[in-house]
Order: sequence, then C-alpha cells, then structure tokens
Amino acid sequence: MTLTAVQAGAYLHHLAFESEAPERLAKFYADVMDMNLTQHSDGAWRCEGPARRMIVVPGENKKMAYAGLACRDADGVAALRARATAEGLEILDSPSPYLDGAFAVRDQDGHLICFGLATPDTVKRAGINGPTQHLTFASLDVEQFVDFYHGKLGFALSDRVIHEDGTLATAFTRSNHEHHTIACFKSDRTGVDHHSYEAGEWITIRDWCDHFAEHDVQLMWGPGRHGPGNNLFIFIKDPDENWIEVSAELEVIHDRDNVDWPQHPRTLNKWGRAILRS
Repeated sequence: MTLTAVQAGAYLHHLAFESEAPERLAKFYADVMDMNLTQHSDGAWRCEGPARRMIVVPGENKKMAYAGLACRDADGVAALRARATAEGLEILDSPSPYLDGAFAVRDQDGHLICFGLATPDTVKRAGINGPTQHLTFASLDVEQFVDFYHGKLGFALSDRVIHEDGTLATAFTRSNHEHHTIACFKSDRTGVDHHSYEAGEWITIRDWCDHFAEHDVQLMWGPGRHGPGNNLFIFIKDPDENWIEVSAELEVIHDRDNVDWPQHPRTLNKWGRAILRS
C-alpha cells in the first residue's frame, strides 16, 4: 500500500473548534497557550503563537470545525488529492485561512480534514516552545478510522492497542516520521478526544506547568509517559472541557513494523494512573 500522506510529509498545522462562547474560549488559548489573539470579520477568533494556531468559531461546544494539515510541497498536495479522488472520496473546498492550494475531505465520522501548503508564518512572539503536534479522536469504530486514514489516505499505521476480545481499542497513524499525527480511541461517543502541542523536551514541560500555574490552571492528568509513542505528557482542560495535551520526546519512526499493545493501564501510562477510554 502506498503511504501517500507520509510521502507528502503532512503535519498538523492548526485546528478550528466551535464554541457556544467563542470569545471566552479564544481568550483562554491566547492566555493559557501563549498566543496572540485577533477577531475577524467572519466571526472567527484566531489564536497564533510560534508554530501553533487555533481558530475558534461560533457553534457547539466540544466540536471540531476542521483540522488543517500542511504538506511539504505542491506535489504532495496533488498526490493526496489524487489518492482521495481515486478512493472515491468527495473533494470539498477548504475553509482554512492558513493553507494555500488546499482541499478537504470528510472522514468516516464526518470530521473535515484539510490538506494544503502552509501560508508564511508571520507570528512575532517569543513564547514557550509548543508547536501544534497531533490530534486524537474518539469514535465508536476504530477499525473504520484505520480504513479511512491508513487505507484511503495513506497514513502509516504506527501502533495499535487491542482489547482482550481482539477488537481495536486505539490506533495511531502518522503522516511523517513522528509516531502519530492523527490517532483514535474506542469510545461511546464521536468527536475529539484531545489535541496536543509538542514541548520538545522534558524541561519545557516544566516551563508549561509553571505557565499554567501562573494562570491558575491545574493539571488534570500527568506528568506521565505513554507506552505507544513513548512520549512524556501532561493534560489540562479548556473552558469547554476540551482536553489539551503537552507532549515531549514523541518517538520518531524511520523503519519499523507497527506494534500491537494490550489494553492495559500501563500501556496508557507507564508511570501511574491511566484514563482508559474503553
């Protein structure tokens, strides 16, 4: 199977979330995630930091409006578009203000995923290191998630977590050398489980924790270390109850087969308490 998304070097560039209180949510990301804030004529709020961006639009709480993935070059965008077309996916217009030459598709659960070329980063801010890194969904059907992202778009399958009955609890897919770009947990709901920002190294997680403390935001989980991906992590919640992860030292994969892990608390957190989704 051709790994079209990996060949395109796609990476998570930005996210857009809906909110019943978009100004409140946007101001949280501006303050707590250390980003500049602007409001635009279309009613959207844009939060922009060093290599991280969040768009907030009016709508439902805890609902992703779309995700924006940037490709290495125009050939990569064209190859992904051709792959999606060949797989029978409907090619949609991209609403993203941060992608040029872009198109969008809807995944098996209806999430709008945009692919294009990143517009120039003009953010002038000396913030804490924390590029947008990965997105994890909650779904009733992880097998269909794998079929869409791995089978139809050519993401690589990095690791799987397996229930005792042989069904999928979690799947991790990547579109570059990092362990996962988009992952999925088995759940009793459909939506976003969490999104993550890359701290780079352990000491920067400390800096984020100090920054959160200055804004009276407490950790809801962590610090810990995941099994799949081997990354260090902390989690907080935003005012709409969306989960935010800050991650460091995520595994870089060059050439290995995917690994099957057992659905067990130590798979999710080698160090201690686990939050099992199923």
